Amino acid sequence: MDQLLLRRLREQTADVLARQRREDATAGVPPMTGEDERQFARAVIGRVLEQHARGELAAGRSPLTAAEDEELAAGVHAALFGVGRLQPLLDDPMVENIDINGCDRVFVGYADGREEAMPPVADTDDELVELVQLLGAYSGLASRPFDSANPQLDLRLPDGSRLSAVMGVCARPSLSIRRARVTRVSLDALVDGGSMTAELAAFCSAAVAARKNIMIAGATNAGKTTLLRALAHEIPPHERLITVERALELGLGDFADLHPNVVAFEERLPNSEGGGAVTMAELVRRSLRMNPSRVIVGEVLGDEIVTMLNAMSQGNDGSLSTIHANSSLEVFNRISTYAIQSKERLPADATAMLVAGAVDFVVFVQRTNDYARGGTLRRTVTSVREVNGVDGRVLSSEIFAAGADGLAVPAAPVACAADLAEHGYRVAAGAR
Repeated sequence: MDQLLLRRLREQTADVLARQRREDATAGVPPMTGEDERQFARAVIGRVLEQHARGELAAGRSPLTAAEDEELAAGVHAALFGVGRLQPLLDDPMVENIDINGCDRVFVGYADGREEAMPPVADTDDELVELVQLLGAYSGLASRPFDSANPQLDLRLPDGSRLSAVMGVCARPSLSIRRARVTRVSLDALVDGGSMTAELAAFCSAAVAARKNIMIAGATNAGKTTLLRALAHEIPPHERLITVERALELGLGDFADLHPNVVAFEERLPNSEGGGAVTMAELVRRSLRMNPSRVIVGEVLGDEIVTMLNAMSQGNDGSLSTIHANSSLEVFNRISTYAIQSKERLPADATAMLVAGAVDFVVFVQRTNDYARGGTLRRTVTSVREVNGVDGRVLSSEIFAAGADGLAVPAAPVACAADLAEHGYRVAAGAR
């Protein structure tokens, strides 16, 4: 495909779309939905390609064939609403992570543990930045700038993958894309995939049904979001869910049969004048006024922790969230670190009291390379910790610990076993 031609046609189509948006805004017409705009773009692309064909004929050159025309139309649409030359990588179901250190330094990690260098995804770094800017304009609930004033960008791609981009603080623009290869996932699927035992799946299902507050911990790319989706899919369909995220990625509302009543909040970054920002902490507070059955915080990374813990301890039971940590026990130190950095400046003893009243279980997920299976990557639940109270620090017990094969197995009595028993879970005899 002629990339220069594709870029020129994309710019022409983008100009028509931008002009239409301005005209609609001036006339007071409601903005088009995402799907309506995509359909409109297809019609515009058809007109632009027709104009190009007439120009080729007028210049005495042969126009594109029908197949070339169709391929170019798909490329223009992908450049506007997809991810341009990244699309073939995202179409590969085995691709798990994509790291780009400049337009021609592309590295791909596969689900089977392989890592390979790939061809360039853009002709220049400027073109790569332009691609990210287009994605920022069309992904999420509001346009997200990516420029010298806003050198960092996090967003969800159309297929649900998570993109993180940075420029200006490194020699060349850099991107990392973490694939969401499975979005509709269940606890049974995790059992079948070797991520947890059937015993632990029954425990997790009962904990969600009993409206226990659960934090999922693990390192980067350990599978926290996948487990969060699986737990969320145990929530009855009649419940109203409010999700709060930095960049939309959970996509619980995509499955109307599982979750017909979902409101997804996304953090809004400040505009070029420094105004208009809506923080995670503000969104968590706002979610409590939206009649939620449960509040789900996609990833806790800062001062929203205090607001979230307050919400959990004030009757909004059954909440779910994820947090970065290296072990289930370290979660409590991580929470204290975030809390002391928040505007409330919560001291460690006060944080411990808040955690003890808010969190019921911490589930730890670990990413390992299973060399016994030829280097296959495994994401397994290796620990579950129950919060038991506070005595100057958070008191907890590891009720599931890693067994011989690395999977978490019953290891200690469950204090709230009676609550779980009401929802069908019976503690294994070996745990007592």
